[in-house]
Amino acid sequence: MSSMTLTYSGQLRTSGTHLASGNTIVTDAPVDNNGRGEAYSPTDLVCSALGSCMMTIMGIVAERNAIDLTGMSMSITKKMAAEPRRISEIGLEIMMPARIFTDKEKAMLENAARTCPVALSLHPDITQAVSFYYV
Repeated sequence: MSSMTLTYSGQLRTSGTHLASGNTIVTDAPVDNNGRGEAYSPTDLVCSALGSCMMTIMGIVAERNAIDLTGMSMSITKKMAAEPRRISEIGLEIMMPARIFTDKEKAMLENAARTCPVALSLHPDITQAVSFYYV
């Protein structure tokens, strides 16, 4: 049984529906690839999926260890290669909330991020440049 459906709407736009929740997401081709750029591109979603997966797995580890990550944020940068057109690098800057983290907590959280399922699923030719910033 499928967990999502996808429809091509024309003009390089798709609409996807998550069947369990009914939530939808729209993608557009980027302007530099003949699209309108009015929504996430499919490659943007890959980068976003990596970031949200990292945060989710970090959250699971944090909850298990009574660590409050409320306020954690992330900035994501995507770099594309030309031949063939593909994601070449995903830069992720993780800003940790303003609190003191022990070295053990930092190690657990950073390992959780780097070993999340999406990170481990991406092709090894895609550079994952991950930086953590502690206040």
